[in-house]
Amino acid sequence: GRQSMPYFYDITTKFAEATLTLDSPRDWTASDVKTLTIWFHGDFVNDPAPIYVTIANIAGTSATVTHADPAATQIHGWTQWDIPLQEFADKGINLTDVNTITIGIGNKINPPGGTGKMYFDDIGLHPLPPEPEPEPAP
Repeated sequence: GRQSMPYFYDITTKFAEATLTLDSPRDWTASDVKTLTIWFHGDFVNDPAPIYVTIANIAGTSATVTHADPAATQIHGWTQWDIPLQEFADKGINLTDVNTITIGIGNKINPPGGTGKMYFDDIGLHPLPPEPEPEPAP
């Protein structure tokens, strides 16, 4: 926590977004990278709302992945969100030229309304985790 990004939001009749334009790495296929990982921390007192990540190419093509929990803002405690990069590629994004990453709260089509405070930390690209070793036979 002390270096995490606090995110105060008010999504009454709207949504909230924080966008970072990348200097590097822009090629999200290098070094066998397969997963975008974001750690987040919500709170029970937050109004329930979904969170999402959008990445975009320099030409403006974008793809969005939404967390599976529609009330992710209320998940209390640090939570690791692993997003397979293939989910973005399946939506038409070119992973060799990523220009921006956006973390959003709410729903652009049907804003849920509400306010709250989230924390985001340790945003990074990673290869797939190794397969667990099988248990030895008894």
